[in-house]
Amino acid sequence: MLDSENHQNQYLADLPVPTDNYKNLESTKKLNNNLKRIIDITLSLLILIFFSPLMIIISLIIKTTSKGEIIFKQERLTKDEKSFFMYKFRTMNKDAELYTGPIFADNNDKRCTKFGLLLRKTSLDELPQFFNVLKGDMSIVGPRPERPFYVEKFKKNIHNYSKRHLVKSGITGLAQIKGLRGKTSIEARLENDLEYIKNINTFIDMKIIILTIKIILKDIYSFLLKKHN
Repeated sequence: MLDSENHQNQYLADLPVPTDNYKNLESTKKLNNNLKRIIDITLSLLILIFFSPLMIIISLIIKTTSKGEIIFKQERLTKDEKSFFMYKFRTMNKDAELYTGPIFADNNDKRCTKFGLLLRKTSLDELPQFFNVLKGDMSIVGPRPERPFYVEKFKKNIHNYSKRHLVKSGITGLAQIKGLRGKTSIEARLENDLEYIKNINTFIDMKIIILTIKIILKDIYSFLLKKHN
């Protein structure tokens, strides 16, 4: 298909875009992706170095208080529905899903160890995911990665669910800073994921990271206050 200036058109979001403009958009997208990757690597290295003493302590407590591996690995899907194993500190008892099968967890999950509940309430169980970011499986900011079982289920029942895999999955995202985690509306989460993908840029990423830090600090403060009282 040719436009009025006899330039070939490409298509972006089902709308015709002249080739020259399309190339500019692709160039800008590539630049933004490279910048995002640099930020991901830099922040992940700084976080892992800074929290390494705490991660060692957490590892020792998990090892000495419950049976099972220190790091819990679970298959998830990221960009283009590529499969990878996401890392977390183990918060549940060994073989917790052996009888229940895949179910959504929450902060009061009875399958959790006592120390695991603390890790979840403070989000410290997510720290190993910065290794996933370094490997390139995930980004710091993006839609949360989901298990293949749920992806197939949601793709059949929820319109546009596959579009959340247009970008890498993230440790945190727009849905998460709005409290949409665990047993919350999948449709609401998808709406926020697609809004993020549509408007993705470095400024939004940094804003989400800052808001995530504030939420985590607030959760830690609330947990410590509750324990003190």
